[in-house]
Amino acid sequence: MSRTFEELVSEAANAPIDGWDFSWFEGRATEERPSWGYSRLLAERLPVVSAALDLQTGGGEVIAGIPTHPPLMVVTEGWEPNIAKATALLHPRGVAVVSDSPEPPLPFGDAAFDLVTSRHPVEVYWEEISRVLRPGGSYLAQHVGPHSVFEIVEYFLGEQPEEVRLSRHPDFDVEAAEDAGLEITDLRLEELRLEFQDIGAVVYFLRMVVWMVPGFTVEAHLPRLREMHDLIVSEGPFVAHSTRFLIEARKPQ
Repeated sequence: MSRTFEELVSEAANAPIDGWDFSWFEGRATEERPSWGYSRLLAERLPVVSAALDLQTGGGEVIAGIPTHPPLMVVTEGWEPNIAKATALLHPRGVAVVSDSPEPPLPFGDAAFDLVTSRHPVEVYWEEISRVLRPGGSYLAQHVGPHSVFEIVEYFLGEQPEEVRLSRHPDFDVEAAEDAGLEITDLRLEELRLEFQDIGAVVYFLRMVVWMVPGFTVEAHLPRLREMHDLIVSEGPFVAHSTRFLIEARKPQ
């Protein structure tokens, strides 16, 4: 590796993180993709419904990548930089971008949508999802699973208690969805390999995915970052594993 620790960290610490665009990682980190192909599933479902809602859309990259949208396509986002990016990306496609925090209530009437979607939502409010779905409508989403990328989390924070490691287990979502009156029609969980090729990729990742190491700053974690850098230089990429689950829930007729 020809670039120094200081150069790699400085570049990653100053790179823009607007939107939910991971193209910065090209050549620096890799992640396996789930076998179900979430974007492909959306491309199949969105054209055959009349009204759809994408929650916590980020910069709108996922929805922008779908070739055909329904007559009414709405997305929500709560972070200002993402709202601006999603608006620029999606308004030319006829998609309405609504500025709204993830917390309930959603700013829509009852039974407003045939399909509600979300990719990696921070929080899921099942009662609200059930409320805005029409009878027979579905929620289709890809969620972050339990102990995802905990090799990174525990490297900086130490071993986490079992309740933290399992806090995103799909069983909890299944129970909450059913309590909200929805029927689970599909549930799939996969563990996927990640490789971080340099310490800059780790810094950028922790800046983007802020809940992994809450309050992360380079200054606060400088000794461990240096140790990880030396580990990558001597032994190769830092390997971690993400977990993802596909969940589909239907509102009865």
